Amino acid sequence: MRYKSIKFFGISALLLLPLWLGAQQPQDEAAELKQLREAIDREVDNYTELLDLEVWQTFYLDSILTHDYGEMRGELRNLQQAKMSNSDLYIQVQDKWTEQIYNSLQKVFNEEQWAKYLKTGAARDKKARDKRAAKRK
Repeated sequence: MRYKSIKFFGISALLLLPLWLGAQQPQDEAAELKQLREAIDREVDNYTELLDLEVWQTFYLDSILTHDYGEMRGELRNLQQAKMSNSDLYIQVQDKWTEQIYNSLQKVFNEEQWAKYLKTGAARDKKARDKRAAKRK
């Protein structure tokens, strides 16, 4: 009798597991979105202070990062859901959106701010992206 109840409980737990995981997914997504928002806010704050951005520049920076990181996250999630295991695809998506951010920010920053931005590592990252792009071709 005890064996049957344990077996019943085990089978029930296995059948309900997808429902429990499905119920937790929106919470995970909400937590992921919250972490992304916090990371964007920190980056905006850091660049605002470092580059002495004006209010309108801070607005554009926040808008650009929110949009482009959101799109990148979506594309990466699609690759993950498609169970793509080729890391080059993930890197290519990241390169695409970081290049988009790089080009957009160049239009927002003045020459002095752009020079400071490049010194923060953006120039090195751009060089690495260009090298990977050339290697893909």
